[in-house]
Amino acid sequence: MSDWWRHGIVYQVYPRSFQDTNGDGVGDLPGITDRLPYLAQLGVDAVWISPIYLSPMADFGYDVADYTDVHELFGTLDDADRLIETAHDLGLKVILDYVVNHSSDQHPWFQESRSSRDNPKRDWYFWKDPGPDGGPPTNWVSRFGGGSAWEFDEPTGQYYLHTYLAEQPDLNWGNEDLRNAMLDVLRFWMDRGVDGFRVDVAYRAKVAPQWRDNPPNPEWKPGMDPYEKLQETYTKNLPDAHVVGRMLRDVVDEYDDRVLIGEVTLPVDRLTAFYGEDANEYHLPFNFNLIHSEWTAEAVQQHVDAYERHVPESGWPNYVLGNHDQHRLAARVGPGQARVGYMLLLTLRGTPTLYYGDELGMLDGRIPPGMIQDPWELKTPDIGLGRDPARTPMQWSPALHAGFCPPDAEPWLPVGPKEDVVNVEVQRDQPASMLSLTKRLIRLRRKHPALHAGSYRSFDAPDGVFAYARSASTDDADRFVVVLNFTGETRTWSLAEGVHGKIKVSTRYGRQDEAVSGIVPLRPDEGVLICVDRSA
Repeated sequence: MSDWWRHGIVYQVYPRSFQDTNGDGVGDLPGITDRLPYLAQLGVDAVWISPIYLSPMADFGYDVADYTDVHELFGTLDDADRLIETAHDLGLKVILDYVVNHSSDQHPWFQESRSSRDNPKRDWYFWKDPGPDGGPPTNWVSRFGGGSAWEFDEPTGQYYLHTYLAEQPDLNWGNEDLRNAMLDVLRFWMDRGVDGFRVDVAYRAKVAPQWRDNPPNPEWKPGMDPYEKLQETYTKNLPDAHVVGRMLRDVVDEYDDRVLIGEVTLPVDRLTAFYGEDANEYHLPFNFNLIHSEWTAEAVQQHVDAYERHVPESGWPNYVLGNHDQHRLAARVGPGQARVGYMLLLTLRGTPTLYYGDELGMLDGRIPPGMIQDPWELKTPDIGLGRDPARTPMQWSPALHAGFCPPDAEPWLPVGPKEDVVNVEVQRDQPASMLSLTKRLIRLRRKHPALHAGSYRSFDAPDGVFAYARSASTDDADRFVVVLNFTGETRTWSLAEGVHGKIKVSTRYGRQDEAVSGIVPLRPDEGVLICVDRSA
């Protein structure tokens, strides 16, 4: 077993938005295949592809109608096979999304389940009689609007549970036949060569829920997500989720050299429980806490230090700064701090995940009201929960539609801002570009054991500065200090007495191989990666 995922870098592709080859304005599998050489040249190790399965697209593929077929928008199973083969030829791994909590209401399983109370698949989903008042069985609310999580089915006189849209009924992992069918999905794709799975909302999978009302959330205020009116005492992070995690891991371990990644949006003390008591759940429970952290040196250091304390000895850290559900990094922290963020992401201990386009500094798209696609935004207007801005087309060139689709096509979402300069073609040849910075950091990470496998130790630092050392456990000469200025003002950092070295990378460019010792000046929004000659 190589455990490639420990030292590798994962790159997330949102397939609708990466590359359109057939002119329908929607990205597809042949488009991803055509762009795999770019990912290989970038230096990443694996491509994670958001759902490509057959789906009515109520939630853009997270409502799955067939887990073992490809939606015609994206191509065919043959296209998926070609993508996997091409990726492997280029030395890239392929990770697919696996939607564990729910299917589409158009899935044949649910169609059978709702056909009658005595159908053999009735128990593949959660069906309940009305509550004492004739209404829903519990007060649980659904995401994407905050209405009831229960939908009444008139023909059978019962409610079914849906944590998300009514078109996304929850799966009952307590049913053995459902379990076996879902576990066979993993085998289906691994038999085709898939190298792992990112498990959607892994912390919500349910085996035997307690049907009790959730308590009110005293911190909820108008203007917040209506879903947050209740505390999720009985609907999230249940022991059931760990039972399912162990089931998935058992199947993944039937195959060599595969990885299981869990989407777990929890504080670090609960997140790390998803490694499993005996390292028998997720190889990488996704750590989203940097996305939600206040973007200050003090808050980020506090998170990283706490996470390092909680990761078990048998576990491996991971970090995420962007994905398809969050505003883009450069939109959240600004272009200058986005560079600091990428130096942080690519020099911390653990596996980093990059979101497509963030390596360019892509900004949130501007979505006119008539072009909004996201059901969350449509159901909760004016709160700012929409995810479309982070899903706009990849910006490949200064050409029309940023090279995402043919000139005579209309992209499914409008291209984001500054596409004339924030694109691959322009930035590829600019040594000071965000793309060039990303490549330099990846090359150094790959070359030096200290950066891809070494230890982590943070330092006390001046206000606004986060500094830490990365050291190779087997080579005392391979040591780095990373110093990040989280402010728009000049700062300084002092190397320990007798320590000297060279700056290998600056986020502001122009200081490569600059000798440093004593006080190291930092420009506004500057991070530096220093190769030191003696331990700091």
